[in-house]
Amino acid sequence: MDRFKRIPISEQDPEVRNHNFEEVCLGYTEEEAIAEAKRCLQCKKPLCRGNCPVSIDIPRFIGKIAEGNFAEAAQVLAEYSALPAVCGRVCPQEEQCEMKCVLGNKGDAVSIGKLERFAADWARENNIEVGKAKESNGHKVAVIGSGPAGITCAGELAKEGYDVTIFEALHEAGGVLVYGIPEFRLPKETVVKHEIENLKKLGVKIETNVIVGRTITIDEIMEKEGFEAVFIGSGAGLPKFMGIPGENLNGVFSANEFLTRNNLMKAFKEDYDTPIKVGKKVAVVGGGNVAMDAARTAKRLGAEVYIVYRRTEAELPARVEEVHHAKEEGIIFELLTNPVEILGNEDGWVRGIKCVRMQLGEPDASGRRRPEVIEGSEFEFEVDTVIMSLGTSPNPLISSTTKGLEINNKKCIVADEHGQTSREGVFAGGDAVTGAATVILAMGAGKEAAAAIDRYIKEKDK
Repeated sequence: MDRFKRIPISEQDPEVRNHNFEEVCLGYTEEEAIAEAKRCLQCKKPLCRGNCPVSIDIPRFIGKIAEGNFAEAAQVLAEYSALPAVCGRVCPQEEQCEMKCVLGNKGDAVSIGKLERFAADWARENNIEVGKAKESNGHKVAVIGSGPAGITCAGELAKEGYDVTIFEALHEAGGVLVYGIPEFRLPKETVVKHEIENLKKLGVKIETNVIVGRTITIDEIMEKEGFEAVFIGSGAGLPKFMGIPGENLNGVFSANEFLTRNNLMKAFKEDYDTPIKVGKKVAVVGGGNVAMDAARTAKRLGAEVYIVYRRTEAELPARVEEVHHAKEEGIIFELLTNPVEILGNEDGWVRGIKCVRMQLGEPDASGRRRPEVIEGSEFEFEVDTVIMSLGTSPNPLISSTTKGLEINNKKCIVADEHGQTSREGVFAGGDAVTGAATVILAMGAGKEAAAAIDRYIKEKDK
């Protein structure tokens, strides 16, 4: 075995998968997982672990896989993460744990994410119970939102014996895991619902169709319902637009709406009545993971799809794996290109998009070279659907209906490194605090806030 070369993983053929919504990556077999796990050097001071937002004991779970002890590997993961099968699929491991793997200095880092997925999938397929809760301590905590931050916070508190209720605005639990990330990256029935069921087994109650700020307020949750602390993990679901002419034409979607119709409301399935207009040619504006998700979804629905992004491929914020998969599936990349107007026909429908070519100038405050318009470079191209994927911000509903809750100029809730907000007993984390970010960073915030809530309630109890 070449220690510096990772075991390749099987995937659906691009020309097959770009017509279906089944999972692209097929995962390791038992033999492949053991072989990959045996590459791990079991470092005495593992740098990989320090770069994991939820501090998983990476060498320990990988060591169990190398021994063929898959059930114990899953138990190790359950000590640190409420969503291992999710994280193994959607986390940017290449920028976190795997980036610090010492094998990466001379060859390929250990495939930590794929091994995490393997252990979690194996436990699910073999009905292995993971994670246990302590006896009830009699304290009630409310969690708003059932996305990665809320699930993690609820799971950590439930393990410590807290009576936890999650309030979810949608009709199904999972947050961005169910409405945002497509089926071909994260299967809902098998993976997401199973992780939610594990949470319920810890005693967590989930109330769906509860819009905090409308159905009930945080003040009422604390003052009338007897919850001693609240964690806000409501995410960032408010889409951003460019403010260019034509954005209100028929055929313009936010990526959030387009993905929600497909993922949560199953528009891609023939036996569902959810309306979706894809058209023949689609322009997706943006270069993040959500843009790749929207583009690859539109491709599967039969369209010719363009990614329109104002910088070069080197600056694309999406994961390298997502860009690679999109290219394999036939997505066309229009780089150094920026829309200035969406063009409509006499009936108010999109008929095209007017763009300018860009060049990169001096670095801006983010350290990336600033895109600048090339004068006289305007051009038009024909599309009948435009999907805006420019990021999202938190919905201001919660902050505007909660006394004493400070927000910043981006409408994000202000919280310290432990999740404590300006209101006593109210904690927050994930995209509601940072703006749109990754699943694993939201989970890290949920875990940190759970520890802070535990300390807060114990201090009050003295």
